Amino acid sequence: MSSELNVTGMLDCGCPSEYPQWDGKDVDLGAWLVHEQRVPMFLHMPIGYEAALDRQHKDIKRLHLTERWPGFVLTQSAAFRGRILCPLSEDTSPARRTFRLKNPYHVRCKLMHGDIGGSVRGAVQTMQSALLDEGKMPKELFLCYLTCPRCRDERGGIKILLLRHWVKSKKLQERLDKQQKR
Repeated sequence: MSSELNVTGMLDCGCPSEYPQWDGKDVDLGAWLVHEQRVPMFLHMPIGYEAALDRQHKDIKRLHLTERWPGFVLTQSAAFRGRILCPLSEDTSPARRTFRLKNPYHVRCKLMHGDIGGSVRGAVQTMQSALLDEGKMPKELFLCYLTCPRCRDERGGIKILLLRHWVKSKKLQERLDKQQKR
């Protein structure tokens, strides 16, 4: 069973056919227009995730907006309520669930090959340590699911893009400078 591209630019299973090549890079998403969809969660596990994605996709279509990369969304989990952000191609929109990300909005990206189970924790810790060593304070963590169980075999396995928002920290940088002088 092969996944085929539909008219929206995403695969029939809902996965993005194209996504940015950000693996190992720091990217500034500052001032990007995004559409936000809230999703209920239970201890960081989404409830009705596919329904929330479908609702978001239909809402974007109804508002006559365009997804920058169809099917490519940033998922942020929380204990009881998470959110899904979809980058848009437009510059402005008066719609109620669209907003611009802060400027600057730096993210460190890491492409994961494999299941979310055990390997994600180590990758997040490694990413966080590297950011702290550079004087950057880690903030929100986003996951981008690039493949699903339906298309993963023909697209090279499970792929998840981790994005960690960070900000420069003067205090952390001063502390690192003091340690280096010793």
